[in-house]
Amino acid sequence: MNNQKNNKETTHKRRVRYKGTHPRTFKEKYKELNPDKYADTVERVMQKGNTPAGMHRSICVDEILDFLKVTPGQIGLDGTLGYGGHTQELLKCLDFKGHLYATDVDPIELPRTKERLEKLGYGSDILTIKHMNFSKIDQIVSEAGPLDFVLADLGVSSMQIDNPDRGFSYKNEGPLDLRLNPNKGISAAERIKNITKDELEGMLWENSDEPHANVISRTIVNEIKKGKTIDTTTELRDVIAYALRSLPADTRDEEIKKSSMRTFQALRIDVNSEFEVLYEFLEKLPTSLAKGGRVAILSFHSGEDRLVKKSFQRYYREGIYSEISPTAIRPSAEECNANSRARSAKLRWAIKA
Repeated sequence: MNNQKNNKETTHKRRVRYKGTHPRTFKEKYKELNPDKYADTVERVMQKGNTPAGMHRSICVDEILDFLKVTPGQIGLDGTLGYGGHTQELLKCLDFKGHLYATDVDPIELPRTKERLEKLGYGSDILTIKHMNFSKIDQIVSEAGPLDFVLADLGVSSMQIDNPDRGFSYKNEGPLDLRLNPNKGISAAERIKNITKDELEGMLWENSDEPHANVISRTIVNEIKKGKTIDTTTELRDVIAYALRSLPADTRDEEIKKSSMRTFQALRIDVNSEFEVLYEFLEKLPTSLAKGGRVAILSFHSGEDRLVKKSFQRYYREGIYSEISPTAIRPSAEECNANSRARSAKLRWAIKA
């Protein structure tokens, strides 16, 4: 009887098979979601220029390391931990001498990244990870002292975009959430429930330079007033498609795709207060860096890049920064071909006088 009971308890549960020959949904990509077990599958996905499900490919790694010139014994901050790719490279440069602080607001991905880095040998003696926004850099400085180097990668991580449960992409069905920390603030679905047409239009224009901001905002607000619910990613995408139905047939599908991307971006920036957070971070940077300290910031759209550029130029004119990047550094053609998500990246840097 005991043997029969044990057999029942240990019976292998078969994985639910996906339809067709290749997995399509996030959860079906079980091999990509287990990179330690299926390294060959992950490598094939990356060779095709794609990002494996549940992972993130760091951008401009060589350019960032070439500028920051991290050496053993220094103290620095990776303000946007994410999947930990940049963090791991910075830790290699420290060679277990000095200390790296890392922050992130995502309560879902942060513990996973911390566990990965701990398995690589990066414990609390060399790495301190805090669940907080990088705009609170002054709190890190109060504990660590002035920083020798700072990195901020302002992009949303691939594992956040690709997971439909997070609601970051119009491509997959999921809740219209878009919060980096789903435990804080209100979701994008809640944000648009009572928004005015003028407020939404301004948001779309200011946060993503949306050329169809007028008609999209008018249609969204009118549909909500008529009682339509827009609680999921696909419901918002369908409303955008409806708003742009009168566009010429030969360009309509592409315009709907681009406007969906821009609308989701605008809402994400709004619900996470991303511009306000970046501005606060930039204002605190000069007093957070040690003399000769270096900062590198990787942005992914024009609004972010403008804020970084203007801040660096202002403090350079005031003599607080001794050098700033004369122009934005772009990823190489090789990197863009290998990782399509690198194409919109811009890197700027500054050195404390």
